[in-house]
Amino acid sequence: MRSIKLKPNPVMLKELRGQMRGWRAFVVLTIYLILLSCVTGGLYLSVYAASTATAGMGGGMIGATAGRTLFGGIVLLELLLVCFIAPAFTAGSIAGERERLTYDLLVTTLLRPRSIVGGKLGSALAYVVLLILAALPLQSLAFILGGVTPTEVFIALAGLLVTALISASIGLFFSSLMRSTILSTVLTYAAVLFMTVGIPFVGLMVLTPIASLLGSYSAPSWLVQVLMIYGLGFLACTNPFITAVLTEVVLLEEGAVLFFTVPLAGHNIPLVSPWIVYVLLCLLVSLVLIALSMRLVRAPRR
Repeated sequence: MRSIKLKPNPVMLKELRGQMRGWRAFVVLTIYLILLSCVTGGLYLSVYAASTATAGMGGGMIGATAGRTLFGGIVLLELLLVCFIAPAFTAGSIAGERERLTYDLLVTTLLRPRSIVGGKLGSALAYVVLLILAALPLQSLAFILGGVTPTEVFIALAGLLVTALISASIGLFFSSLMRSTILSTVLTYAAVLFMTVGIPFVGLMVLTPIASLLGSYSAPSWLVQVLMIYGLGFLACTNPFITAVLTEVVLLEEGAVLFFTVPLAGHNIPLVSPWIVYVLLCLLVSLVLIALSMRLVRAPRR
């Protein structure tokens, strides 16, 4: 019986060699770790000073508070950095081939569009995963101080990975669509900014007048309240930062990792933990963007 050998993706190998041989990868990694280290030290000193100044708080409580604060601050900062670092490695990946006049040669080879797109995306994600794993020792400080469970670390890691995936997929889509690297980069970061800030803002601008209008006539019915809870919850889960905060609140208040219920008008409303909705949503959108990128790379554009 023949053994199945997995052939390495030549595009991924080429991109990884180009990234790691240059100076940019090491400079970004160094600045990334220095920034996280400085924020970690500042958070620990501020929490320790505030905790010791509070009367009646024991050392164990200080450690737990510092541990949760450190972990939350590091994860939120990592989310912010991943949102803007991941697209930088894909926004010019295919548009750059067009500018260097190597795009036609690339798509006329025996490589399939999925190999080209997968190689570009895989090389970018490999470096971002390296950044995420490099910050794990800083996150592990929370275990020494207490207040953080392995479940929270797993959820944070899942959120960071899917955030990197959707951010890189957005950059890859616009890079496949545009001929100019500058235009692709501008559209990519505009889309990422809209995803992180614009969607919750627009949603609140739309839903707030609707809720006020419904409340001005009469008290909303039970069904309307349920629909509003689900709508606002789904809207909140489109933002990585709001999702992280809500997930932590659900873990602390409800002690639920997957599912929980909320009492409303004598009924228990079943809800899903925000991180699950966010992960599934990111995976779905990323798959759609990757499929569209493959269609755009299928044939040379004249």
